[in-house]
Amino acid sequence: MPRPTGRVLTLLELLQSGGTRTVSELAERLGVEGRTVRRYVQQLVDLDVPVESVRGRYGGYRLAPGYRLPPLMLSDDEALAVLLGLVAGRRAALTTTQRTANETASAKIRRVLPRHLARRLDTLLDALAFTDQPGELDAPDAGLLLTLADAVRHRRPVSIRYTDREGRRSERTLHAYGIVAHAGRWYVTGEDARAGEDRTFRLDRIADARTLPGSFEAPAGPDPAERVVSGFAGADYRHEVTLRIHGTAEQIRAHLPASVATLEEHGQDPAAERWLRVELRAERLDWVPPVLAALDRPFVIERPAELRDLVLALADRLASHARQG
Repeated sequence: MPRPTGRVLTLLELLQSGGTRTVSELAERLGVEGRTVRRYVQQLVDLDVPVESVRGRYGGYRLAPGYRLPPLMLSDDEALAVLLGLVAGRRAALTTTQRTANETASAKIRRVLPRHLARRLDTLLDALAFTDQPGELDAPDAGLLLTLADAVRHRRPVSIRYTDREGRRSERTLHAYGIVAHAGRWYVTGEDARAGEDRTFRLDRIADARTLPGSFEAPAGPDPAERVVSGFAGADYRHEVTLRIHGTAEQIRAHLPASVATLEEHGQDPAAERWLRVELRAERLDWVPPVLAALDRPFVIERPAELRDLVLALADRLASHARQG
């Protein structure tokens, strides 16, 4: 059973959420009788917390309007959510003033967190990376994030239970290099110890993570964000597409970023227009013709032949619509 001091703090947290709380509601939430609620309220008043009594049929207790409480009471999940939101905000194109406010808010939250939680969250933030397309991120599981971040920081193997896109379940031992936010999702990238290959796993498909004894050495090479992006471009999909496009690397990358396609540049001037070889993999081909139309550069389809048919069909539709107009 919670101690009285803990229940008083819970009462304070309930009042912080705003509005008027009835005695019966507070009693039910705290698991005590109404007279005990009144005693707890008096303890808050004795601590100079301005709790107001509201009379009437819908009366109860509330905090004085505009009062700012000095204690910051956040659960582990709440603190993680706030700090991740602030970090993601810094990745967006914020103004200088907003960025300053963002950083000072992060510092204030860290100062009032319990030491053990602050250390764990700092470990997590050190393990995070963002690609150029962070997107609106899904809410991650706090315990899973913290476990993986600790494994990244201390180079410890971690056992994960994973469900792939085909619904197949497996248990894997992962040497995690980093946690990456990309296009609205969270990923962990590292070496699948059993397969001996680098892999990227979606966090929302990981059911459980458990740190294992031992340690590993992180390899040199691309950082975690680059590994995730290049991994998407080289993923195993149904169709392998090879194109030659005449233009600059910048023009092509504006429509086919590194997470989608590989581009052979051979160290030449990226601002020079020339024929460039582009390779990509796709589960479906129907999205490729509109991208090529938007690119508006000369191109040659080397494979597959099916893509040529789709491009011609799109051209016929566009020409038909133009004639009707």
